[in-house]
Amino acid sequence: MSVVSTPFAGNRTSWAFLYAAVLLTAAAALITEIALTRIFSVIFSYHSAFLAVSIALFGLSAGGVLAYAFSVRGPALYRRLGRMSLLNAAALAAALMIAVQAGAWPTRFWTFAAVYFAAALPFVFTGVTLSLVIADTIARVERVYFFDLCGAAAGCLLVIPFLNVMGGPGAILGAAVLLAAAAGVWFGLAGAWAGRVAATAVALALVGLIVVNKGARLIDVSAAKGMDLRRELFVQWNSFSRVSVVKDGTSPLILVDASSSSRIPTFDPLELTPEQKSRLLQHGPGYALRLRPAGRTLILGAGGGWDVALALASGSRNVTAVEINPIIVDAIMRGRFREESRGLYSRPEVRPVVEDGRSFVRRTRERFDLILATLVDTRASAAAGTHSLNESSIYTVEAFRDYLSRLTPDGLLSFTHWGFDPPRESLRLAALARAALESAGYREPWRHVIVLREEQEEPPASGALDTVVISRAPLPVDELERATLEAMRGGLEILYMPGQAQDSLFSAVLTQPDPSRFYSEYAYDVRPVTDDRPFFFFTSRLDRLFQPAQRPADPRSEAMALNLFSLLAASTAATLIALALPPLALRARLRPAAGVRLFLLYFVCLGAGYVIVQVGLIQRLVMVLGHPTYALTVVIFAMLLWSGLGSFFSRSIVQDDDRRLMIALAAAAALIAAAAAAIGRFADAGASLELPWKLLATALLLAPPAFAMGMAFPSGLARLDRWQPEAVKWAWSINAAASVLGSCAAVFAAVVLGLRLTLLAGALLYAAALAIIAATRRPAAAAR
Repeated sequence: MSVVSTPFAGNRTSWAFLYAAVLLTAAAALITEIALTRIFSVIFSYHSAFLAVSIALFGLSAGGVLAYAFSVRGPALYRRLGRMSLLNAAALAAALMIAVQAGAWPTRFWTFAAVYFAAALPFVFTGVTLSLVIADTIARVERVYFFDLCGAAAGCLLVIPFLNVMGGPGAILGAAVLLAAAAGVWFGLAGAWAGRVAATAVALALVGLIVVNKGARLIDVSAAKGMDLRRELFVQWNSFSRVSVVKDGTSPLILVDASSSSRIPTFDPLELTPEQKSRLLQHGPGYALRLRPAGRTLILGAGGGWDVALALASGSRNVTAVEINPIIVDAIMRGRFREESRGLYSRPEVRPVVEDGRSFVRRTRERFDLILATLVDTRASAAAGTHSLNESSIYTVEAFRDYLSRLTPDGLLSFTHWGFDPPRESLRLAALARAALESAGYREPWRHVIVLREEQEEPPASGALDTVVISRAPLPVDELERATLEAMRGGLEILYMPGQAQDSLFSAVLTQPDPSRFYSEYAYDVRPVTDDRPFFFFTSRLDRLFQPAQRPADPRSEAMALNLFSLLAASTAATLIALALPPLALRARLRPAAGVRLFLLYFVCLGAGYVIVQVGLIQRLVMVLGHPTYALTVVIFAMLLWSGLGSFFSRSIVQDDDRRLMIALAAAAALIAAAAAAIGRFADAGASLELPWKLLATALLLAPPAFAMGMAFPSGLARLDRWQPEAVKWAWSINAAASVLGSCAAVFAAVVLGLRLTLLAGALLYAAALAIIAATRRPAAAAR
């Protein structure tokens, strides 16, 4: 058994400084991880953003392996950790410089490789640091691990103000400041005062750089997704986006993460002539407004306000504009571009609301004549979306039922999306309409739906625009005649209209007695999605992905699925390498010990299981909290905090007793399963609560399973230290590598199985860890 290093024996002050250094290091790592997801989402694409998570966990795993190269202890070790923390801060700054420039480089393998390895290096340093500290202080592993988790939890809280105030690059530099501060603490523990002065100087220099960069933007994204971003009129970051405004022709265009554009209208819709209003409303998004002019209108995803202007032009004098991004509403529409937008969001007829559209609909008791959503999606990855593979709570069967419940008796719901050829998203909208109407008790859903197509003069790669209109009541004959006339006036192609003879894909989805056969034979997965599988944009057929003859030739649709499989394969390889490398490399061959290698699988189960549960909870609780940032922050913070407390009390509860550890693992598995069973009812019950109560209720929901989960890892390390101390660093690297595997497996499981079964998979892994403890009780006891 390893012993406590000499400088800390009986010295409470030294232990406090060590805990502080661990906390700062862990906080910096988590801030870096989340800030990188934001930068990657801007530079590359939304489904590349969660590469940052895999990079972080891979680096931590590699650091655990490299820790075998260090054999020093005591003051020499902590002097080396101080140098390593300074190198980590420098590596982080260098990685930032490479990342922000990568958007201007060709999108090739070498670009991704350079970014990947540059971004992984700081996490390698962190992995070495934490692995060495835990191995050197194993006698207090439960407390060291507690401060490790508390540091990560603190980083989770800090990253939001860091991103809001300093932006993505500033948040990375802020993490480097924390690493320099950690270096100062390590040098202080080692008695190296010159090193402490150097660390202080580096920290102050980084703070100065942050202040200068905020105004001068010396370090910022200059190009992304083939766009030159150096001529932006406005740029501002927050915790889930980078919002900018560029000039496009005569009107400003809002870009979110260098994509997801939204145009700002520069005209007064009430000053237009009747002819101008008619031309403005002829397009697909204006179709429903022509059917319900002057009605109470709810705009979901209002953005720059184009649909708001359409509603005012149609005669509406009561428009509620719901937009999730506060930068767009406050800094752009009611701030910098208020005059150019003719005060659109300050008009008495318009009520802007900064909130997720689904959350607002569930909370409000108002009823609307029309609910309108045009090209509203989540393709710009949120911080939670880094694990979500584009989950969207506004496009599910349950969401559509919520929308229908907020309509007046003859109200309309209108969604406009890209009309791919063959159709995918618009066809899934029709499938959602049918499923929602049927689940709400309507027996003839085909009488409630109209589908139209607007061909573009210069169609983008996504094709035309399809509009799906859903009526709460069956559409009467006179309404259908008027709807047909309005479509003809606007030059819109009718893809589906009740009562008209049609042989279209939309007709098959809406009128067949059982559409399941159509879904199984169609080239894309257009089945209606639910809150348990909220992946509206994931239309790839996984069963045909590796069958070229049976899948359509559409690289865009396959990108997400192939990326997912690639990450899953890479993370599996990383886990296998972490299992095999330590006994073979760096002259660190471990002495044979019966059962040790079987017991190391225990740390695979914990690493993968913890992340799978965390990812599943984040994705599911977006529905409750109404904002991906809230879900990410609350879930990660609460799980780390409660798990840290579980770690802190693990020695007094488990007491180095295998039977007690098995009880703790059984409790963790059972509590995870209980949370999976209850989370749907929890989401329904919490929908009407105010946000502070939602946050508190969510944190309390996570407390029991997270506390039990937190006892497993430090108890396992203590058990391994009694058995084979040399393998402690090995276990650390395995746990981190398995976390990479778990993060990818969680997304895959959520897409294929749903979120409830994903959580149950996490519970099964904790049950497997229990079985491993039972299988190794005899050799472990013999080794004591």
